[in-house]
Amino acid sequence: MDLRLYAHTKLNATIKLPASKSISNRALLIAALCDSTAIDGVAQCDDTDAMLAALSQVNEGVVDVGAAGTAMRFLTAYFAVKNPGKTVILRGSERMHSRPIGELVSALRLLGAEITYLENEGFPPLKITAAKLTPRRLTMRGDVSSQFISALMMIAPLIGGLEIELTGDIVSRPYIDMTALLMREMCADVEISGNTVRVGDAPYHWHHLGIEADWTAASYWVALKALMPESSIRLQGLTENRIQGDSMLLQLSKNLGIDCKWDGRDLVLASGYQCACSSFMDMAATPDIAQTFVTALCLMNKPFRITGLRTLRIKETDRIEALRSQLLKLGYKITIEGNDGISWHGEKTEADNQPVINTFNDHRMAMSFAAAAVRFPGIIIADAQVITKSYPDFWHHLAEAGFRIEEIEP
Repeated sequence: MDLRLYAHTKLNATIKLPASKSISNRALLIAALCDSTAIDGVAQCDDTDAMLAALSQVNEGVVDVGAAGTAMRFLTAYFAVKNPGKTVILRGSERMHSRPIGELVSALRLLGAEITYLENEGFPPLKITAAKLTPRRLTMRGDVSSQFISALMMIAPLIGGLEIELTGDIVSRPYIDMTALLMREMCADVEISGNTVRVGDAPYHWHHLGIEADWTAASYWVALKALMPESSIRLQGLTENRIQGDSMLLQLSKNLGIDCKWDGRDLVLASGYQCACSSFMDMAATPDIAQTFVTALCLMNKPFRITGLRTLRIKETDRIEALRSQLLKLGYKITIEGNDGISWHGEKTEADNQPVINTFNDHRMAMSFAAAAVRFPGIIIADAQVITKSYPDFWHHLAEAGFRIEEIEP
């Protein structure tokens, strides 16, 4: 499904944001480790659907998570320890089979896991036979994926505890902190000190858990407010007592001239914040909102340099290259700085007459570039249905807010 977008001069919207899929997937896994099904309010999207389907599979067989990267990492650890003797084949989309998982598999093997690569070494698909794992001290790189660390942390109470020493830079650290907080909510003994994560042998005790709205989803509305400052936008479902790393949006939004203010339980987006002419941001802790900011800053003609983006290379697509190629269609010549950074110093070229944005099966590409309709009326978002991975109602919400959205007949 391809969509043609036209932005109104201003938006008027009160948006009930989707539940956080990051919290939902962690809660679902911990609930399954506790043999509990007492969980509601989880995100309604492809990623959580993949997790729910996998966890409900009682018999041995093939588990296909599609493009759900979080599910692939978390389930690798889950199937390695849950129901010893049970064997599953864990696979995903073609892109998933090119996303590395070797660091996690190596760590699980050191604990006694029985995992075999079925195609390429270090990548899915995997054959996993659950076994009795033993606690020990692990040393792992901190700059590969925080989901590897979270996956190991969550199974640790079942194996008698675990200590993980992280080396080098730690990417997406707030997601490790989120995992620790949710585990503590379920009575697990978790301590993070410096680069050391320690999980004791205290068992889980499951109880009801509330799931807050998704701060990453909020970022797309912040970008729209920055480009249409006369808009009235209120976001519902977020909490001030927040545990998501992307809640740093409250501070980072000031780089777009936006000040976020609480009005009761709603977050109201206000424009007019005075910010510097150019921006520097280290987004190692918040890589999921990087596409939003890169696109918005270009559309605002605001030079920037953003670092800490090395994990974007191994997401649903190579997000760094995807940003470069699609922003070039809009006339913005961004510079890629190694594997870690993106910058733009105002360099432009002629934009396509009628830009068509390729999403590369990446939900965040679709939603980040939706804001480009403000500057490029009639812009086309190809394969726009990919938003179902995290925010299925995004196009509907955008239309309610004032966008004109036309589906292009094949």
